[in-house]
Amino acid sequence: MIQLGKYNELKVAREVDFGIYVTDGEGVDILMPAKYVPAGTEVGSKIRCFVYQDSEARLIATTEHPYAQVGEFASLEVRAVNQVGAFADWGTSKDLLIPHREQPKELEEGHRYIVYIYVDEVSGRIAGTARLDKYLDNVPAPYEPNEEVEILVWKPTPLGYKVIINHAHTGLIYKNQIFRPIHVGERLRAWVREVRDDEKIDLSLQPMGYRNVIESTEAVLLRALHLHGGFLGLTDKSDPEEISEILQMSKKNFKKAVGALYKQQRIELEATGIRLKE
Repeated sequence: MIQLGKYNELKVAREVDFGIYVTDGEGVDILMPAKYVPAGTEVGSKIRCFVYQDSEARLIATTEHPYAQVGEFASLEVRAVNQVGAFADWGTSKDLLIPHREQPKELEEGHRYIVYIYVDEVSGRIAGTARLDKYLDNVPAPYEPNEEVEILVWKPTPLGYKVIINHAHTGLIYKNQIFRPIHVGERLRAWVREVRDDEKIDLSLQPMGYRNVIESTEAVLLRALHLHGGFLGLTDKSDPEEISEILQMSKKNFKKAVGALYKQQRIELEATGIRLKE
């Protein structure tokens, strides 16, 4: 069965001058225009493709990669606004409509917004909404302390940042758990600190516990770099006492943190110290 607005594993049924038709084996054939067909594709082979609708509501298969599927959230840029609604770039050749009724405030061209992708029950078309609350926290939070999750940064609050967890729940990262700049719309890994009795979820950008000492020291080093204007006058030749005084960590852990951040291309090593990359 074809899943609209999602990736499907479909079989190539036949070739035509303007592309190929793919099928789910249940009598539904969908056109994939020639510009999306991978080189070497043969009749009878399987192809992973995304299925959406063209301007006339016909099903189209593509090998493009949208920023989100139906049932997911993403940060999207509005390309145009008219009497129908706002049209946002969601990674396919056809922009995503966000109807006016799905905008808590009028969306503006050139601005980015967190959007949920859904299929409209009346029209049967894929659409977006900036009214997010009704799609979040609808089932009990199944998370355990220190469980790794994917988050989408939603909006700042006086306490920190509100985020969307695994496209399903809301959570909060407190300011004292943030050791580098983060931005609305950014996708990050995070770890569950606590699911409270009221089912509110507190998160951290670092794993907890002794076994995660390397990740923790990375965060400390990043925070120190930010606090010192992006540069620290410490190297692998620095005295252990100096490292401990500035970072409250051992020289051994300092060198591990430096090595990890260097591999991630987040810092530059200079003769006199460490510099944070822009």
